Amino acid sequence: MVEQLGGAFLSEDGQTAILNDEAWLQVLAYFQEWGPNGRNLGSPTYTNARKLFNKDDNSISMCLTGMYQIDRIRADNLAFYESNEWMIVPFPVWENAVNNYGCNYYGHYYMVNAESTSEKQDWAWKFIAYMLSHGEEYLTNCGLIQPTNALLNSEAYEDSPYADVFAADMARSKSVMLHELNPQFDELLKEAIESVMLTGVTPQQALDTLRRKANELLQEG
Repeated sequence: MVEQLGGAFLSEDGQTAILNDEAWLQVLAYFQEWGPNGRNLGSPTYTNARKLFNKDDNSISMCLTGMYQIDRIRADNLAFYESNEWMIVPFPVWENAVNNYGCNYYGHYYMVNAESTSEKQDWAWKFIAYMLSHGEEYLTNCGLIQPTNALLNSEAYEDSPYADVFAADMARSKSVMLHELNPQFDELLKEAIESVMLTGVTPQQALDTLRRKANELLQEG
């Protein structure tokens, strides 16, 4: 959301944290208004929307999730799945956005330990080759995408509901930021968002605290 508005968590050289105050303030103000002390449309203390969506009980109108949610709907509530009363839409973009980004994406990956025995490495590569050669089954049975051209160009992928929406969103999006301090950065983001939503901290106060703590972490690192 911040990156859509031209902001960033880190500068390109990785030396400075929290860029473009206007972008950050707009996002923090949005969360403040969204929370229980604003319009009460959501809260970090509430159950995740994606866990309630499949109930189709009018408590949730939209959730953020992945293609796997489609199979979850079918497994949890077949009547809802077949009702044509749900759809997948592109990730929303601010009206004043300067970047047309979707939601940042991430991926799981296979690893082979170079310090293990040659026999173990050989079997690890065989296992990886086996998994990557069953992309259509993985999609059909698990609702998960393996990043291979063979899968993305297959009929199985084309026949998946709203697969084109997911593909288009990934094409305009970026991967999540990778940094050795990510766990600490995640905690600082959580602290900033929860402070404006739950404890009455102003967006400016939350931003000042976030900037100070994030840059202190960088200096210590």
